[in-house]
Amino acid sequence: MYDLAIIGAGWAGFNAAQRAKDLGLKVCLIESELIGGTCLNRGCIPTKALIAGAKLLQESKKFTDFGIESGNLVLNFAKLQEKKNKTIRDLALGMQSQLTGIDLIKSTAYLNSPTEIKTTNGLIKSKFILVATGSCPTELSTLKFNHENIISSDDLLSLTEAPRSLLIVGGGVIGCEFADLFSTLGSKVTIVEKMPYLLPGEDREITRKLEAIFKKKGIQVVTGADLANFDLKDYSRVLVCVGRSANTLDLGLEKLGIKLEQGKIVVDDYLQSSLPNLYAAGDCCAKIMLAHFAAYQGRVAVENMFAEKPQKADNPVVPACIFTQPQIASVGLNQEAAQSAGILIKVDKIDFRANAMAHIIDEAQGFIKIISKEESQEVIGASIIGPLASELIAVLVVAISARLSVSQIRAMIFAHPTLGELIHQAL
Repeated sequence: MYDLAIIGAGWAGFNAAQRAKDLGLKVCLIESELIGGTCLNRGCIPTKALIAGAKLLQESKKFTDFGIESGNLVLNFAKLQEKKNKTIRDLALGMQSQLTGIDLIKSTAYLNSPTEIKTTNGLIKSKFILVATGSCPTELSTLKFNHENIISSDDLLSLTEAPRSLLIVGGGVIGCEFADLFSTLGSKVTIVEKMPYLLPGEDREITRKLEAIFKKKGIQVVTGADLANFDLKDYSRVLVCVGRSANTLDLGLEKLGIKLEQGKIVVDDYLQSSLPNLYAAGDCCAKIMLAHFAAYQGRVAVENMFAEKPQKADNPVVPACIFTQPQIASVGLNQEAAQSAGILIKVDKIDFRANAMAHIIDEAQGFIKIISKEESQEVIGASIIGPLASELIAVLVVAISARLSVSQIRAMIFAHPTLGELIHQAL
């Protein structure tokens, strides 16, 4: 019998398995498809690999400004896809090498009883079970995927060429990243969002800035949109990215009386389900569908199974990054959320045009906003749109986690010339 059986080898399951191994537990990892889950194979990694190529193409237009003489550069989309696939393979091999001491079982999984999992290899018995089965693209009842011209984000990543025209239904993170990516690759892009603005939930000033940048790039942005007003035949491809749904079907959860809500496994603050020895982590149960949050939940879930004093999986300091050009990143409360909560705040904002390194690399679009409590000066949130925002936000994750004040950060010395010193300048 295993101490722990994990269903799903995505970012939650993989990190949970690593933590279980560290604790000296006998653990197995059950995965029917590819190790790494959505993040490695159909999400974070492949999209960012393609975005990296698009960014190089975009930067090539600045070559002459830096005195680099070159001919007309042409993108070979097939080669870019090869580079993306190699990146995935290399990272998958790295993950595979870390599974020493963990039994990897390539199979589907079905919960036969509270301690038994039916696999193609027979029954697996375990004291504890962690469900970490992730999520998949949500399909609209009025616009079902045919995987040809009506496609999901999974389909888009495997195209052999950039579509001539692309209608993106959904202006969230996935929609905005793909809009920027394929616009740079030469597609005529239209992005439609039913809400009044792109990226609902992000700082409003950030979303307005992104909409202005998109329009300048030639991306048609339609907010408050009714899809009925669009003739889908006018577009080579229609990408539907209106969210993701938990992968909880055909696991036997209902048979064991495990509580579900809108398809997600209901867990308590300690990631325990309604069945005492079954826990869940990641997209199949979480409100926040981010790979790094899934990894955090996976580790905490394992620790809670075997700890004398379980800890709540309630760390509120979760950074979110959007890999458009320029990038967007946020952590903690944004201005609207803080004001809605009735918190008296001070907003410090600075433009990247005030930063020397931003001018050196010729990427001076955007700004940083830092939110602090008016009385205590404690930093409680930040939003960034600008170069390397996904890296810069880490400084503010540390600041908010450590409950640093504006004056404490102001007393620090940041290197010059760097993009990071703009955080110091903002305060």
